[in-house]
Amino acid sequence: MKKDFIVISELGIHARPATELVRVASMFKSNIKVTRKNQTIDMKSIMGLMSLGMYKGQEFTITVEGIDEEEAINKLTDHFIKEGLAKPNE
Repeated sequence: MKKDFIVISELGIHARPATELVRVASMFKSNIKVTRKNQTIDMKSIMGLMSLGMYKGQEFTITVEGIDEEEAINKLTDHFIKEGLAKPNE
């Protein structure tokens, strides 16, 4: 499953929210990847997530593959919206 997002937080996705995103992603067995431009990282890696440099207005895609992929993508989408970090880019 894939879903596109756009960063809406004025501060972008910096260390504190990135740490929380890694925690949420790590709750699932599925492989969860984040792609921004031509760079793809494992969302369960704080260093990988921080290396993307995700600022307001930037677009990214989450790809989830595995046994609990639907639950994972729904939980991450809810988290992005609830925390004011990103919104679906549909």
